[in-house]
Amino acid sequence: MSEQTQEPGPSAPRRVVVAGAGMAGVQTAVALREQGFTGTVTLIGAEPHQPYDRPPLSKAVLLGKAEGSAFDLDFEALGIELRLGCEVLGLRPGDHELDTEDGPVPYDVLVVATGAEPIRLPGAEGVPGVHLLRTLDDAERLRPVLARKHDIVVVGAGWIGAEFATAAREAGCAVTVVEAAERPLAGALPAEVAAPMAGWYADAGAVLRTHARVERVEPGAVLLDDGTRLPAGAVVVGIGARPATAWLAGSGVELGAQGEIVSDQHLRTSAPDVYAVGDCASFPSGRYGERLLVHHWDNALQGPRTVALNIVGRASGETPAVYDPVPYFWSEQFGRFVQYAGHHAGADTALWRGDPAGPAWTVCWLRGDRLVALLAVGRPRDLAQGRRLIESGAAMNPVLLADPARPLKAATA
Repeated sequence: MSEQTQEPGPSAPRRVVVAGAGMAGVQTAVALREQGFTGTVTLIGAEPHQPYDRPPLSKAVLLGKAEGSAFDLDFEALGIELRLGCEVLGLRPGDHELDTEDGPVPYDVLVVATGAEPIRLPGAEGVPGVHLLRTLDDAERLRPVLARKHDIVVVGAGWIGAEFATAAREAGCAVTVVEAAERPLAGALPAEVAAPMAGWYADAGAVLRTHARVERVEPGAVLLDDGTRLPAGAVVVGIGARPATAWLAGSGVELGAQGEIVSDQHLRTSAPDVYAVGDCASFPSGRYGERLLVHHWDNALQGPRTVALNIVGRASGETPAVYDPVPYFWSEQFGRFVQYAGHHAGADTALWRGDPAGPAWTVCWLRGDRLVALLAVGRPRDLAQGRRLIESGAAMNPVLLADPARPLKAATA
């Protein structure tokens, strides 16, 4: 996407509307106030619940250890107007209006933060006992399922599938995970890195079936394409997510191949006065030389700060802030704390720190002598130091880097 052509307006915007009340939307509204924005801020959310954080849904909320995960924010004190239970339906950039279930909402600046929606399993919609895990309502529907210790089939061995399987085993359920690919996390990690993780399922008492495609789902069972019939008191589908942007059809906002909003390095869209942030938008990374679409919590936390800076600063003609983070995410699964930083797609070398058969190890990816990504299992210090080394672009010594006893920060060239 070429550099956007929006120019700073002659006066400060007075009405900022944020579409989406998840992490990215809430943080955008809060960051605007932190940056001194004094106009009206309206936060529109499709769900009726107070805005909440999603990571606890697959852990504490699901297991009944917490009733919810609402953000601890006083929206009224911050001067943020909440419009909840209100779905966005369309956008008319020429009129500077957002169409919603409650009617049109005018804006001076719009921030789209509608996130992503789970991909549904074809043919499974409407079948009793089939669940997704994306919203608070999803978690609340699944909580009694775990409490009754049903036999559960999880479709998909990605991050969310592993996290749900972890919670289900902790609850005492029998769990079978079916994955169409030959290994877990096939779309996220190289084969040699994901391979050790396959053993984690058996260690936790879960059954992992790879090369397993679902033929159909019926009440009480999942049938695989090889004829296997798996008993299932409940089925949980975790086969990925796509940007929630279908409502932008016909708006003129440029969308990418995966339906994501194509933003520039300042998180501006192709429509005037419209920004996009979080799971629904991709951005060009100068650090990695390609466009990134990051479906993780940290991106929804960091991007809003750039958006707020650019909205507040544009009236005074300040140089727009560039968004080019080192992507980061974490996952808790089968008693292990897994962290990832960076983007390994363009790496030419992978180095291991520690034994992948053990409880703690790290994989480091290099491009030339520069660290571009790392995955740390049970080694949070590696992650913290590695993330800073990626940001700084420091040259690394591969021999020193491969020594798990040496701190990463002491492995520079």
